[in-house]
Amino acid sequence: MAHTLRSAAAGLALVAVLAGCQSAETGQAVRASTGAGSAEDFVPSADNPDPTDQIDGVLQVYYPSPQHVGRDGRVRYQYSPPLGGTHDYGWAGCTGVVYPTGIRTENAVHSLEHGAVWIAYNPEDLDDDDIDLLAARVDGVEYTLMSPYPGLDHPISVQSWGHQLKLEDADDPRIDQFIAATKQNSQAGVYPEDPTATGFPEPGATCSAVPGVFDLADPPPFDPRQGDVPDS
Repeated sequence: MAHTLRSAAAGLALVAVLAGCQSAETGQAVRASTGAGSAEDFVPSADNPDPTDQIDGVLQVYYPSPQHVGRDGRVRYQYSPPLGGTHDYGWAGCTGVVYPTGIRTENAVHSLEHGAVWIAYNPEDLDDDDIDLLAARVDGVEYTLMSPYPGLDHPISVQSWGHQLKLEDADDPRIDQFIAATKQNSQAGVYPEDPTATGFPEPGATCSAVPGVFDLADPPPFDPRQGDVPDS
């Protein structure tokens, strides 16, 4: 599979700016059971709002009311890759986009706020076949994105808002389970800290990149340096 950047659907002229919001975070590693099953078994429902409880190794973090930074703002994230918190006011295109190079973290986190799943990988740890396996899960699939993340402490890390799973193998079935469990999960009851909160903060938000805000053909580049703005 060629690792080319797919064109996203025409962007809606919409930039959601949450001015003056407060953000806070508490986090803990979720001890999941060792359940097996197909991805279809992990679709959230009112009776099972967070199926990641049945996926080994998932980290869950509660992030209410995230704040925004401007294009030059840099956030000091607690987790790498981050899985929520303060982020850029513009989101990275997440309409099934496979980015060939690393992208700015603050934009990717905003995509998570819209209900997307972000697959990040260490390009030093995976060969082309592994990257192809990951890209096949993303290419053209709405509310997903994928990008290299140099220096990642595992070969693969999969993020949704408030959830993260780090893995060694591109063929690990937990990747598909995680995507099924978290992508566009608008069920309430996901976070014990706020039983009324949905799986991500902005149900119904678009994943199409906004022209003039995020350039799919020339996205803001990945920067490994820590910023000064706290993530919560």
